[in-house]
Amino acid sequence: MPSLKDLRNRISSVKSTKKITSAMKMVAAAKLKRAQDNAEKSRPYAEKMKQVVSSLTDKINQSNFKFGRKVSNNSNKTVLLLVCSADRGLCGGFNGSIIKFTKKLIKKLNNNGDTVKFIFIGKKAYQALKRVYFQSTLENISDFANPTIKFEIASSVRDQVLELFDREEISECYLIYTKFQSAISQTVEAQKLLPVENESDIDSSDNEKTNTSYDFEPNEEALLDEIIPRNIAIQIHSGLLENLASEQGSRMTAMDNATRNANDMIDNLTLFYNRSRQALITKELIEIISGAEAV
Repeated sequence: MPSLKDLRNRISSVKSTKKITSAMKMVAAAKLKRAQDNAEKSRPYAEKMKQVVSSLTDKINQSNFKFGRKVSNNSNKTVLLLVCSADRGLCGGFNGSIIKFTKKLIKKLNNNGDTVKFIFIGKKAYQALKRVYFQSTLENISDFANPTIKFEIASSVRDQVLELFDREEISECYLIYTKFQSAISQTVEAQKLLPVENESDIDSSDNEKTNTSYDFEPNEEALLDEIIPRNIAIQIHSGLLENLASEQGSRMTAMDNATRNANDMIDNLTLFYNRSRQALITKELIEIISGAEAV
């Protein structure tokens, strides 16, 4: 059984840990508010850009489209994965969910005979996967959210992706990020950035789309050549904002749970300390009384 001094030291250590987790929870809550606002403000613009690209893509000839599929569906492809994760830990299962989702997608692509390449945005996913996929890693971008995520980061990643696609070094590109829903709910998603193809699942009840015809000047291909690079950068930036909000929400929840666990541990240790102290006092009293009776 530990001594009373050991119990006091352990209680003091847990209280110090509780102060740290409580402070981290408050910091994460403050950052979450700002990150959530940025993510929610970017959604309407990103969604509208996707709709514009989708509506224009349905009206063009895919065979000579610059951003269309460059290889047949039956041939092996080289797929680029943009994996967004956090630079720091202590955020619950946030990074673990991204890594698990990425491994599952890699396995699916490998089963289809595809080759996978990576651009990591954030340290944690890179550190978890670099041992196996170091040769396939093109770049690792870290410390990108200090203090905010700049659009230039998304633009630089976009330029690299388009360069690889133009040189036909990659056939497809997916953005893997965590979409923010609430502080306790986030979902990992994979969004296809390239190639841009006809959307077969567009809602057929969209009367404006089905009943209205437009003439474009210049033509749809020329418009898409300008819009698609902008859209890719916007989708990457929006994904990074969603990822940052999810990270802060997950960290706030994890630190809140850690603080609650610390409180429970302090209560249990204090109860055990008091019982041990009472037992020790009782033992000493029995020894004193026994000695007095012996005299």
